[in-house]
Amino acid sequence: MTSTHAFWLAGRQATGETTFDVTNSWDGRLVGTVSVPTDAQVEEAVAAAYAVREEFAATPAHVRAAALDHVSRRLAERTEEIAQVISAENGKPIKWARGEVGRAVSVFRFAAEEARRFNGGEAQRLDTDAGGTGRLALTRRIPRGVVLGIAPFNFPLNLSAHKVAPAIAVGAPIILKPAPATPISSLILGELLAETELPAGSWSVLPVPNDRMPALVQDERLPVISFTGSGPVGYAILDSVPRKHCTLELGGNGAAVVLDDWSSEQDLEWAASRIATFSNYQGGQSCISVQRVIADATLYERLVPKIVAAVEAQVTGDPSDASTDVGPLVSEDAAKRVESWVDEAVAAGATLLTGGKRDGATYAPTVLADVPPNVTIACEEVFGPVLTVSRVEGETEAFAAVNDSPYGLQAGVFTHDVQTAFRAHRALEVGGVIIGDVPSYRADQMPYGGAKQSGVGREGVAYAMADYTYERVLVLTGLAL
Repeated sequence: MTSTHAFWLAGRQATGETTFDVTNSWDGRLVGTVSVPTDAQVEEAVAAAYAVREEFAATPAHVRAAALDHVSRRLAERTEEIAQVISAENGKPIKWARGEVGRAVSVFRFAAEEARRFNGGEAQRLDTDAGGTGRLALTRRIPRGVVLGIAPFNFPLNLSAHKVAPAIAVGAPIILKPAPATPISSLILGELLAETELPAGSWSVLPVPNDRMPALVQDERLPVISFTGSGPVGYAILDSVPRKHCTLELGGNGAAVVLDDWSSEQDLEWAASRIATFSNYQGGQSCISVQRVIADATLYERLVPKIVAAVEAQVTGDPSDASTDVGPLVSEDAAKRVESWVDEAVAAGATLLTGGKRDGATYAPTVLADVPPNVTIACEEVFGPVLTVSRVEGETEAFAAVNDSPYGLQAGVFTHDVQTAFRAHRALEVGGVIIGDVPSYRADQMPYGGAKQSGVGREGVAYAMADYTYERVLVLTGLAL
């Protein structure tokens, strides 16, 4: 994994004039050297995508579906190799990296299925009024144009898949910009796309540095932007191109609510296990990781020790070891930021129940109690293996605590009561409510996105396909209906 990686320009491999190194945050070793496209090569990719947009939109569904099926099968065949790459380039424990590849396999399979049934059209009689006699409307969805997909580092394959697969399914050309820290898995995705019969120019994978992203964002030939990443960057994109169609999947401050009916020992053990696992998986570098536990006061004293014990049981270490639960963060700077936020909270009066130590890019799984409401870690997304616990008096106070955040991606509610579940669904200002589990559950076919500062629009294959297209009506006249 130390070779130089070419990028993909309009469906073919190419190299630029400069390179950058991808290193492993666990041990600092070189993972690979990646070639960087020149400005002229980026222009060539954009021009090719723009030129092919009508041809690609008219591509038969079976061609697009076959390409998506092929990528799904090839990802499955190369699971171990790609998982090793993901683990090496972003520090993700290998067991989670294997799971990520498996999810991408499903995303491309779902997209193939959706491509086959997409755009059947909806017929509507218009002769319900006299002026519509003999008229029939047929509504179909048409691609908005070329998609610029900007992927993050934390799920470098699967979140790239969530941009590429829906675009191919609807016949929209796509230019994928992977995160600079984790481009290699996206370049492997390019290898698999190159094995298909998709039109030249219909896709490119361009590992350009972030300081060259604004030029792509501003390009009028790229009318659709799908961005996953931080809130400040996402909203800066939205503000800079208010007339473009933007989907933003941004940050979260995931809350797990444990209500008073979740009270048996088995209930509490399950909740503690799930909370510990999903506050720390991917090193906490997931927008829907558990950052806040909001527990009913009747359960708090029983639940918190179980959470602490489950967190302390998380195995921290070498991400290439199959027994490792928690690996390093993506960089030492990221770990230092988490460290500073925890230190700030403790200095302000928070109680450190476990963790709180950094070793290079690794930060120990951490639990904090009594966190003051005005410290950074109480207000912002930590994106690290840190969990806060608090107690509340009853359901109303619990739901208010969930909503006391600028973010609203997903929330988990541990309850057995179906009426409570529906009240949570109505009351919580989030994009998804998970009952009986943590907020970290995501099925790749379901609509996924947030409220408030957690973003705009929805992913999930069918929902992204709708997002990349618009309704166009055809009215037929003079028909004997």
